[in-house]
Amino acid sequence: MIIDVLKNIARFLILSLLQVLVISHVPLGSHFVLLPYVLFILMLPFETPKIIVLFASFVLGLTMDAFYDTGGMHAAACVLMGFSRTHILKLISPREGYDNVMKPTVQYMGKTWFSTYALILIFIHHFVFFYLEVFGFSEFFSTLLRALGSTLATFVFIYIVQFLFYRNDKISI
Repeated sequence: MIIDVLKNIARFLILSLLQVLVISHVPLGSHFVLLPYVLFILMLPFETPKIIVLFASFVLGLTMDAFYDTGGMHAAACVLMGFSRTHILKLISPREGYDNVMKPTVQYMGKTWFSTYALILIFIHHFVFFYLEVFGFSEFFSTLLRALGSTLATFVFIYIVQFLFYRNDKISI
């Protein structure tokens, strides 16, 4: 239990620093924005209480808002993502349910399950984030295209990270 908490704290710090110090300086164009810090929310254990997921999501979003000076946009998107996580997990749960030893990774749950889980939650986060950034629907389709492109780019990055750092039950991040 304590080891899992320490791993999640380390994951929080590493992903936050990666986002702020490295990813934010990589230009990919206006339609592809990498926001891999959402991997922290995706990787929280299945048995994490909803209130802890919401609190951790809020703290993660607040941390990003502090570095990017975005006035709560990251926090709002992260909290909605954390809130939606429980419902998405119920929606796509295996017949036998989630086992305590299972983790929300490609290796434990499979490619299809993880892709469905991650794409839905990443899209929810990005959709809310980019529409809060525009703060209106005047550019609805261009903002939707930006959210879709960024969702795809972030998902590909996270999927690659899954194979680099989450192999054979050994979690490096």
